[in-house]
This record gives sequence, C-alpha cells and structure tokens, in this order.
Amino acid sequence: MMNELKGKVTFNDVAGVEEAKEEVEEIVEFLKDPKKFSRLGGKIPRGALLVGPPGTGKTLMAKAVANATNATFIRLIGSELVQKYIGEGARLVRELFQLAQERAPSIIFIDELDAVGAKRMDVGTTGDREVQRTLMQLLGELDGFTPRGQVSIMGASNRPDILDEALLRPGRFDRIIKIPLPEEEARNRIIKIHSKAMNISKGVNYKKLAAQTEGFSGADLRALCVEAGMKAIKDNKTQTTYKNFTEALEKIRNRLDDSEISEPESGLYY
Repeated sequence: MMNELKGKVTFNDVAGVEEAKEEVEEIVEFLKDPKKFSRLGGKIPRGALLVGPPGTGKTLMAKAVANATNATFIRLIGSELVQKYIGEGARLVRELFQLAQERAPSIIFIDELDAVGAKRMDVGTTGDREVQRTLMQLLGELDGFTPRGQVSIMGASNRPDILDEALLRPGRFDRIIKIPLPEEEARNRIIKIHSKAMNISKGVNYKKLAAQTEGFSGADLRALCVEAGMKAIKDNKTQTTYKNFTEALEKIRNRLDDSEISEPESGLYY
C-alpha cells in the first residue's frame, strides 16, 4: 500500500460542485486543527462518502481535501480488497488502517467502494463469503473501537443504491455527499480549467461549447479538450480553434452511448 502523490490539485481545480465543497470543509478543518474540535466539544467527522456518476470528480475532490490539509493521501480501489485466499482481504484492510495511523494525519480514500461493500446475501459462493468477511473487517475498522487519531475516511461509489446499509449508518460514513453531472455554467468553467495550458484561439466560444455538452461529465470535458488539441496538432496549427473543438465534440459524442451522457435515474444518487 503506497500513499499516492497528490500533485498540485486544489479546490480551484474542482469546478461545478460548490455544495459538495462546502460539505467537506469540516473534514478539512478537523485535519488542519483537530484540537480545535476537541476544545469546542465539536463532533469529529468519521467519514464521508462521495456518490455520483462516473467522471464527475470524486477522486479529484478527495485529492483536493488531502492537499488542503497536507495529509497523507492513501488511495485504494475497492476491488483490490477482493482476494482469492481466505482472510487475505481482511488482512489488507487491517494493514491499510495501520499504515494510515503510522502516517497520520492521513486520508484513506476507497474508490469504487461498491466492489467490496455491496449488500450481503444469505446465500452465495465461497468468493461471495470471502468478500463478506472483508466487508465485516472494514465495518469493524470504521467503527473505531480503537481510536484512529488523525485518520479520516473517504469513499466513492457510482452505485450507492447497492451498498450495504451497515456501511451507511451514522458513525461510519456520516456524510453522503452528492457530486452530480455539471450544469452549463460549471461546464464552462471546467472546459476553461482543462484548456488553460493550451494555446487557444480568440475565436473559441466557451459558453457555446458548454451549451453543446449537456450531460457530459468532467472527465468527458477533459477528453474534449485533449481531443481538440490533438486535432490542432494534426492540422499543423499553432493554436487550437473553435473548429477543432466542434470536431472533437462530435467524436466524443459518437464514443459515448446514450446511457453515459444522460442524467441518472431519479433517486439513484439520493
């Protein structure tokens, strides 16, 4: 388990999720000055779960939190906890929390939490039972019978509807923070963020691009900027033009199927 380099990701790089930013401020304040919480008798945040469609910036948000606090950022994909041999997944969970305590202040970020945290069933294969053992170990660590110190937990899931109810109860993941697909103004800002290092022609209309990219995630908008730059290079241009963006937009649209660029079903992320 290695702590991932955070780079220079800040909250300014996370556009279009202002409400989510406000909800993680308490975690940031705790990691900056945990004694301040204890002096005031405030409740220390146990954990936060980021939910929303793929590509909306859940991992980016977690990195921004870690950077704002100078905390060690330990990222793990949920599927990495699903092991072949009995007891291996539970051992990895114990080592994960031990590493976080050794390098505190720290943030454990478990991406794709649904891979290991899906609802338990009465019957299943040996593999299913092993996943359940791993989940039980994770629930035990999250309960905090042993004080965690300056260790905060963040998780991310595209499918919160299939998560085990025990994970979502207060005391484990206290906050469920929704990160939706960006609105038009947010898409405008995201395109500007991803194109700020590019040599852009004055004729590029960001507002028009934002209006044409309804249903796109932040990751889709980043791909749009990359593709536009590639088309400019292919055409031997010194600047990326609006035409390059429209050509890239058509290519991205063709690559995305209807389900990827449509709004999630009502209630899925709530």
